[in-house]
Amino acid sequence: MTTPDDGGIDPRVFRNVLGQFCTGVTIITTVDAGEPVGFACQSFAALSLEPPLVLFCPTRTSRSWSAIERSGRFCVNVLAEEQQDTCARFGSREPDKFAGVEWSPSPLGSPVLTGSLAHIDCTVETVHDGGDHWVVFGRVSSLSEVRDEKERPLLFYRGQYTGIEPDKTVPAPWRDDLEAFLTSTSEDTWL
Repeated sequence: MTTPDDGGIDPRVFRNVLGQFCTGVTIITTVDAGEPVGFACQSFAALSLEPPLVLFCPTRTSRSWSAIERSGRFCVNVLAEEQQDTCARFGSREPDKFAGVEWSPSPLGSPVLTGSLAHIDCTVETVHDGGDHWVVFGRVSSLSEVRDEKERPLLFYRGQYTGIEPDKTVPAPWRDDLEAFLTSTSEDTWL
């Protein structure tokens, strides 16, 4: 166990330990003053089925978050395995992240990136303090159908892009009865 003498947590060690947790990669988008805005976000999660809520965590200094806050809406684009270049572009300080990127407006008007596995269109519900980040709860307004169950998501693990090996996937046991899962009130229910 690593604990510094002063009782604080070493940021490098903290980052390395958190890197052991594999996450999906999303692009959070909006339109602000007529211009599309977006950023790469791996701190995204499902929050609630009833009401339908999701969350994401932008840094306090994020200009994209400022635009989302002003617009009051956002779209979560779940990236496909082959969208590494798109992710890199939206994770950069590129002034025009949408240059050469195809998109169409969601029902609320936020950009849906062409080629994304799925999208979730939301309005900002609440914003909470999260240290050097904000924790933003979004109420789901609409979402896409899953295009192709065989497509794989883009994942981030140990500071690198990765994917899922098709022959290594195993259905989760609670997915055997999806209807029972969706109506369950168990404390142990996963989204």
